[in-house]
Amino acid sequence: MPPPADIVKVAIEWPGAFPKLMEIDQKKPLSAIIKEVCDGWSLVNHEYYALQHADSSNFYITEKNRNEIKNGAILRLTTSPAQNAQQLHERIQSSSMDAKLEALKDLASYSRDVTFAQEFINLDGISLLTQMVESGTERYQKLQKIMKPCFGDMLSFTLTAFVELMDHGIVSWDTFSVAFIKKIASYVNKFAADISILQRSLAILESMVLNSHELYQKVAQEITIGQLIPHLQGTDQEIQTYTIAVINALFLKAPDDKRQEMANILAQKQLRAIILTNVIRAQRAINNEMAHQLYVLQVLTFNLLEDRMMTKMDPQDQAQRDIIFELRRIAFDAESEPNNSSGSIEKRKSMYTRDYKKLGFINHVNPAMDFTQTPPGMLALDNMLYFAKHHQDPYIRIVLENSSREDKHECPFGRSSIELTKMLCEILKVGELPSETCNDFHPMFFTHDRSFEEFFCICIQLLNKTWKEMRATSEDFNKVMQVVKEQIMRALTTKPSSLDQFKSKLQNLSYTEILKIRQSERMNQEDFQSRPILELKEKIQPEILELIKQQRLNRLVEGTCFRKLNSRRRQDKFWYCRLSPNHKVLHYGDLEESPQGEVPHDSLQDKLPVADIKAVVTGKDCPHMKEKGALKQNKEVLELAFSILYDSNGQLNFIAPDKHEYCIWTDGLNALLGKDMMSDLTRNDLDTLLNMEIKLRLLDLENIQIPDAPPPIPKEPSNYDFVYDCN
Repeated sequence: MPPPADIVKVAIEWPGAFPKLMEIDQKKPLSAIIKEVCDGWSLVNHEYYALQHADSSNFYITEKNRNEIKNGAILRLTTSPAQNAQQLHERIQSSSMDAKLEALKDLASYSRDVTFAQEFINLDGISLLTQMVESGTERYQKLQKIMKPCFGDMLSFTLTAFVELMDHGIVSWDTFSVAFIKKIASYVNKFAADISILQRSLAILESMVLNSHELYQKVAQEITIGQLIPHLQGTDQEIQTYTIAVINALFLKAPDDKRQEMANILAQKQLRAIILTNVIRAQRAINNEMAHQLYVLQVLTFNLLEDRMMTKMDPQDQAQRDIIFELRRIAFDAESEPNNSSGSIEKRKSMYTRDYKKLGFINHVNPAMDFTQTPPGMLALDNMLYFAKHHQDPYIRIVLENSSREDKHECPFGRSSIELTKMLCEILKVGELPSETCNDFHPMFFTHDRSFEEFFCICIQLLNKTWKEMRATSEDFNKVMQVVKEQIMRALTTKPSSLDQFKSKLQNLSYTEILKIRQSERMNQEDFQSRPILELKEKIQPEILELIKQQRLNRLVEGTCFRKLNSRRRQDKFWYCRLSPNHKVLHYGDLEESPQGEVPHDSLQDKLPVADIKAVVTGKDCPHMKEKGALKQNKEVLELAFSILYDSNGQLNFIAPDKHEYCIWTDGLNALLGKDMMSDLTRNDLDTLLNMEIKLRLLDLENIQIPDAPPPIPKEPSNYDFVYDCN
């Protein structure tokens, strides 16, 4: 007979004594269990003690998390969080350097536990640490030369404890003084050689900027891009990641009118070239966090184009009209004409109208009207002028080529440029906030200071080439744009390392090649629509759905590693969740790092019976998506969020690593609850498997028995006389 569900068998340690084997009744108050343990070792004042996990986490056990205790767990009897916090609060103020150092080391370790953190913060511990940073370090200025290693360790542990305590979100970032910010900013320069201090200082600056507008302004005054750049030129990728994260935070929180100014400073300091040389082209792999920060920087850089993208052209603005005149001048090299007589004015107007038609504008009389649509607004005109000035020969060739064709076969440069700019903005998501989960940066955009304009120049030449290959007419304009978009998207998925490599990829993706790819994909996804086939599909669909359901449940049994999102994304915290083989319990628990392969059930401390699950909610309906904060408003995070709701208002919140895992888990959980699997992945799998099954059943296999096992290999013949030697 299995033991009662409320009884957990554990071992409990106490320094200097043999561990005790004990059965814990989860229905009893935790204080009563602790008293029972203390009585067994004749310890008085049981309220001064607590239980904690004896693993590397050392987290305290509370009434909230006691259900995480599992059979066979090893626990430790220790001082209560309140007592421990009080003792450490006193110890870190010790006059002995050695005692102070040891106390700060312990504090840095204990601060990861939210129970201890709450108690220490209640003692005004955060204020004590900030005072130590502001003034306490000055007390030891004279000792630095003598005891530099000790001082460095002390400061490192102080900053680590501060970061861990703030990471719990208990205290607002708005409470810190200018003196504290100045001190942290000074460490970025002063302790460049001390990796741990530099890491913590950069992490604190990033969190300040992201979590408080007032602190952003103060940090922006104290830290300059010039002070951050040298840290990118080192070899430590973690320091480089923290540095780019601070730059991104300053970029993201800067007021709209300051962002372009900041971008100009970054260009002056050659940030792009430094990142390209020391990060992207360095002789080491780029980890996920660095990839994310590069992606964020890429998005923020392209978002500077949003203002021009959303600006309509003013037909009365002479400076803007001069840009169109310049496009015409470069293309046709018109000589200056007399403008005194009314006849010459009429002649000039007629000639301009003819030239604007050749340039491919929709409005031949007043082409400024073509740029009143947003997006792409003035950004399209900027791109056209850049192409005309920096790639003059291809520009002139395209315009003259098309002006010499029949009207219906002309590829209109003006209209094409406007639509292409709009398409490129959609592909690169110009104007959207960066995703918290995306690592999709493109190295080629870090190889040129005007990467978007160069991207446009390559793509407009591609568009003209594809137009000719398709022998398109004006009626085919939208079809050509669809093909060009497919060519660009397919080339981008290969992650070319330079713009030249991107151009080379596009050369291989001609219209003929796109047709071959489409034909191949069509054959693979062929869908028969005749009535008998539809009836056969309807008959075998339940069998296929059951197969998909089993695959989803098998994937849940394997489990998935999820990342806990917090304000300091680099310092990832992971947790793992998997379904038991009998499909009755979800096992989950925290991990120190991302696992390699599966995580065994016995290493996951928490469990949730499937029978207790009330509902599965997604997106905005998730409890963790209803919280305030910029992170929670992110569109991509919303699309990957789902939650399990169980009895007593309990909830288990998830952010899937990608869309595929999101579909796997939502499908699997819905299957466990007896609901339909409604994800896009299920629809795709169903179509693929149904089509494969239909094709197999339609093969001409009448009266042919398919064996279950492969046929045996025949015996070797007794002689080879039947072999004819051709020689």
